[in-house]
This record gives sequence, structure tokens and C-alpha cells, in this order.
Amino acid sequence: MTSKHAVRRFFPAAMVLLASLFGGISLVGASDIEEGKKVAFDRKKGNCLACHMIAGGELPGNIGPPLIAMKARFPDREVLRAQIWDATVKNPNTIMPPFGKHRVLTEKEVDLVTDFIHTL
Repeated sequence: MTSKHAVRRFFPAAMVLLASLFGGISLVGASDIEEGKKVAFDRKKGNCLACHMIAGGELPGNIGPPLIAMKARFPDREVLRAQIWDATVKNPNTIMPPFGKHRVLTEKEVDLVTDFIHTL
């Protein structure tokens, strides 16, 4: 393997390692977080506020838990994404819509909402 290929292969893993070592470093851009917030607050898309209290949101619901301390509750971002994608996997009786499975949100929108929610 050439050194150029080695760098391309190992650079992403090195960045993730550095981010985990320095905790406060995020690989998600601020614009992605803001886009995720827009989708989450959009009453015709994510509509997270219909059920959850979220800082900065107006007229939140109280059916679901408040979305606070999300990194502590979901240290693994992929577990949070799976919950948003289809909450019925963990709880078949949930009233949370399976946003990804039912294509309420696109893959990109699920990622954006996940990134935003994970910052709360």
C-alpha cells in the first residue's frame, strides 16, 4: 500500500480517535446542526416539538421525554439514529412515528435531526 493510500485509509479513523480523546471536538458542522434543528422543529417534517420539550422550541408537547442530556442518554450516536429511524424496534407499543421506515424523513434528514438532537 502506498503512503497516499494509507493516509486515505486511516485518516478518518484517526479523526474519530482524536475527537473522542478531546471530547469537545465535533465532526459535525454547525450548519448541519442548524439544518437538523429546522427539520426537527418543522411541523410538516420532524415535528419533534409535538411530543418533546426542546430548548428553543415553541409550544412543546409532553407525550415524550424532554430532549436534554442526549449525549449522556445516547453516547452512541447510531443508537439515537436508530431510535429516530424506527422507535418501534425497541418498543413496539411506542407512539413515536418511525420517521425513516415510513419515509417521513429522508436518510439525510434523519442524519441531520440526529446530529441536532445529539447536541442537546
